[in-house]
Amino acid sequence: MNYFSFYKDGKALYCLIFTAILFTFSSSFAANSSRHFSPIFQQHRVQGIVMDGNFPLPGVTIVVKGNKNGTITDYNGQFSISADPNDTLFVSFIGFKTKVVPVNNRVEINIKLEYDTTTLQEVRVNAGYYSVKESDRTGSISRITSKDIETQPVTNVLAAMQGRMAGVNIIQTSGVPGGGFDIKIRGQNSLRSDGNSPLYIIDGVPYSSDPVGSYVTGTGVYPTLVSPLNSINPDNIENIEVLKDADATSIYGSRGANGVVLITTKKGKTGKTAFSIVSSTGVGTVTRFLKLMNTQQYLAMRKQAFINDGLTEYGIYDYDINGTWDQNRNTDWQKELLGGKAQISDIQGTLSGGSENTQFLISGNFQRESTVFPGSFLYKKGGGQLNLNHHSDNNKFKISFTAGYNIQDNDLPAYDFTNEARYLPPNAPALYTADGQLNWENGTWSNPLGKLNSKFESKTNDLLANTLLSYELWPGLILKSSFGFTDLVNSETRIIPSTTYDPSYGITSEDSFLYLNDTKRNSWIAEPQISWQKPVGGGRLEILLGSTFQSQTTNKIYQSGTGFVSNSLIYNLAAAKRITVYTDDQVVYKYQAFFGRINYNFKQRYIFNLTGRRDGSSRFGPGNQFANFGALGAAWLFSKESFLTDSSWLSFGKLRSSYGITGSDQIGDYMFMNTFTTSGKIYSGVSGLAPSRLFNPDFGWETNKKFEAALELGFLKDRISTSLAWYQNRSSNQLAGVPLPGTTGFTTLQSNLHAVVENSGLEMTLRALNIANGSFNWTSSLNLTFAKNKLLDFPNLESSTYGQQYRIGQPLNIDLLYNFIGVNPQTGIYEFEDLNKDGKITFPEDKQAVVDLNPKFYGGLQNQLAYKGLALDFLFQFVKQKNRSYPMGAAGQMLNVQERMSGSWRQPNDTAPYQIYTTGYNNDVLNGDYLYTESTGLIVDASYIRLKNISLSYDIPLNLKQTKCKIMLQGQNLLTFTKYNDGDPEFISYGYLPPLKVVTAAVQLIF
Repeated sequence: MNYFSFYKDGKALYCLIFTAILFTFSSSFAANSSRHFSPIFQQHRVQGIVMDGNFPLPGVTIVVKGNKNGTITDYNGQFSISADPNDTLFVSFIGFKTKVVPVNNRVEINIKLEYDTTTLQEVRVNAGYYSVKESDRTGSISRITSKDIETQPVTNVLAAMQGRMAGVNIIQTSGVPGGGFDIKIRGQNSLRSDGNSPLYIIDGVPYSSDPVGSYVTGTGVYPTLVSPLNSINPDNIENIEVLKDADATSIYGSRGANGVVLITTKKGKTGKTAFSIVSSTGVGTVTRFLKLMNTQQYLAMRKQAFINDGLTEYGIYDYDINGTWDQNRNTDWQKELLGGKAQISDIQGTLSGGSENTQFLISGNFQRESTVFPGSFLYKKGGGQLNLNHHSDNNKFKISFTAGYNIQDNDLPAYDFTNEARYLPPNAPALYTADGQLNWENGTWSNPLGKLNSKFESKTNDLLANTLLSYELWPGLILKSSFGFTDLVNSETRIIPSTTYDPSYGITSEDSFLYLNDTKRNSWIAEPQISWQKPVGGGRLEILLGSTFQSQTTNKIYQSGTGFVSNSLIYNLAAAKRITVYTDDQVVYKYQAFFGRINYNFKQRYIFNLTGRRDGSSRFGPGNQFANFGALGAAWLFSKESFLTDSSWLSFGKLRSSYGITGSDQIGDYMFMNTFTTSGKIYSGVSGLAPSRLFNPDFGWETNKKFEAALELGFLKDRISTSLAWYQNRSSNQLAGVPLPGTTGFTTLQSNLHAVVENSGLEMTLRALNIANGSFNWTSSLNLTFAKNKLLDFPNLESSTYGQQYRIGQPLNIDLLYNFIGVNPQTGIYEFEDLNKDGKITFPEDKQAVVDLNPKFYGGLQNQLAYKGLALDFLFQFVKQKNRSYPMGAAGQMLNVQERMSGSWRQPNDTAPYQIYTTGYNNDVLNGDYLYTESTGLIVDASYIRLKNISLSYDIPLNLKQTKCKIMLQGQNLLTFTKYNDGDPEFISYGYLPPLKVVTAAVQLIF
């Protein structure tokens, strides 16, 4: 049997790739040389000005037909180019119709361009297996381009989408480099939090978004597991399309239940070889701190707490107030531990060009980012991308090859310092002694910087490659096939050395710990397809048939070691006396499908789109492995009807609707099977096995029924365009764990719950070309989403283990809380509603108040202004929501609290928002504080308006033909307007760093 090795046999492939690049260079050089030595006496200089009728147009592209000689107009609209007397000039500019101008032996030509009112509707949108004109699409697809992405100083592809798409809600979960994002497209469909991820497709290759890390190694610094999406370089992206409704997603079947994110990377273009380099540098800081007590306020609180508890003397461990610590020392620990500046630098280089038949693009990038924490920590990311496109002279045969390789190296502290920064007393000791050593203040406190010795390191290597082949057998009939391969290797290490603790404790390297988590995941996919289109009966018929074959293998080993002779050997697992292997798995996921599409466009007015897919997944048992999904979409372009064709105000009008069924198999592998794990018990020298999962032959697919109706309008030659879409999605047959009696030996059985979840909403978009006079352009874009989530049905909910988590008729993302009444003016203790009137506040009887934590609405407002070479682009993101304020514990203990707690109750008949202080001896107060953290009293308005992104750029007038220079100033999360007082309202996670405010400066050079 022969085995192919990417390390050995793959060398031939690499040689072929580099040979193709050399041929491309040589052909380009030969073409340039032939032009260089052509008889120059036939050419002369042609100059002139390009205008829109009133104003000159800068940046207009002018190319001589038949060769690569080209130029662009300057800031006064003027141009100069070499051309033969009989040449023809092609003049093009975004938003205007391309104009063909014959030279006719002229030396001066003034050109007037006409506005192209159909530009937006003629844009072709990527719908996955096919593309469609914006005007002809029947499905719901949102889109952003590289022009939107390049204005943002972001490192994660999801960050580039925030606030820019209706129906797409994205939350940043950490301000630490390499942190993740949470995305929901049109709401939460699954009961399981990990069952709502969309499908990611990069250049036609599915990219698994399943986390690769471990909760033990990574979640000390991240609130969620590390997402592999960090490997994708936003600078390499040309377009991002998000498919939302059934018409757009059903062709992906089960994988499209939660939406589809299509990412298209940049490709080479015909023209002279061009080199672009972009270098940027910047800083990141925490957006908002909590307003905490200073030392004077804190000590007053502590003294009052002792009085309230009837204590006349301070204890020996009350170092903050008994005189052990300096009573006049005042440290803002948030600034001390979180107030650093994260240094950010990035460099990106791209080489592209090619002939009419062959184009290429080679790019590389390197980025590094430090943290706001104390200490020297770096997140480094680098990689490269290669793209080759070629087509035959008759344009029948086409081939495209794309490959990207990215490396991440993340070095972070193993703990987030956010909690220490908020809880430490303001008069706590100095971090360092006079001689620069860590200060443990004679064992009176735990120095937070001791945790700097505990480190988290993550290294990720990620390869993604795809080849697309197509051949047109005869006009309208095309055979096509794509082949993709991904390979991801992730290695995580976390150490907890004895040096983390106070040396006076006597802890040695014998108690040091090492945790290791290694994940390897690779997949391949092959998708042969055939498409056919032909004019039929006054319209155009398109048919697409295809199939998918995919396999993914994941290997994971998680282990730990302790008991080292020396901390210098802590990274060597073999040096540990005690080694534990928690997980050593190999998981194989196989998937196959057959899909099809029939589209009929009658008279460019009536469009029908039928899509279907039959999916097969290895995640389900015999008899349930296959399922059918499909959708029907229709559109009516009523603006093309005879009674509206001459309308002076309505330039575009379309009604569209769709209905279909998608599904989901996002449940993990082998969930239906009897599985066993090693028990860890040794008998006669043999390790035993223990059952870990029960067999369930009825385990099947989740289904999601989607309906949408939408209206799209364009006014005043599309200077104003708007859309309004209403959707309703119902997800049923929920994949979840069904509780089992303890006598079975198992807590749950993986099965399908007959619960129904509904997501409905209204999405609105508006785009207006406010001003367009050539030298000055101003465009505004608005997206707004009203979304509702509701649990429609859940049989026997009250008696299930989900009884205190969900409510029929309410959203999934709710909190069931005690109803907060206020502070008792006589006792000074929090009071709550006693629903069952038994004189006690008990769980679950009194914990029944429902609070909806989903956003009521969200969206973004973007403005783009350009004047000659100066461009300003800014986006305001807004969210209307409720969330929890930050709980700090019962006020009066040896922990700092919010400054507003100074208004706590002090004496009978006081009217105060917060209860009495306690040092921890008053159990009624402690119980009141616990109930308060689980009550409506903690729920506040967390709505906000944020200047999410702003970019100011200037094209420096170099007066050089082929050289351009642009300088850019960019900002992220610069301003936030909110009533929320406890830090950043975007992501409220206890003990984790919120998103950062980032400012960068960049220079781009193209030659």
